[in-house]
Amino acid sequence: MPQPLTRVDVLPIQEVVATASPTAWRDGLVLAQGDALVTVALLDGGTRTLTTRATPEPGEPVAVHPVAELLAVGGVWFAARPSDDLRS
Repeated sequence: MPQPLTRVDVLPIQEVVATASPTAWRDGLVLAQGDALVTVALLDGGTRTLTTRATPEPGEPVAVHPVAELLAVGGVWFAARPSDDLRS
């Protein structure tokens, strides 16, 4: 994953972790978005529901870095914490 153009609520340690472990990024498509939650269908299987300020549209391609707790939408990285929601 290339370096982002913009970061939203990303802590410096999250950026370091994501940059140091580029193979941890997982591609996916947005299934649903609303109420600060984004549900992503991962292309390698499974789903993730994340709490984030990102507002991608359903069907939009994204990347999830589960170790750094980031969601990449286009050239923007957003902090994205796993949700306690049962959809994840």
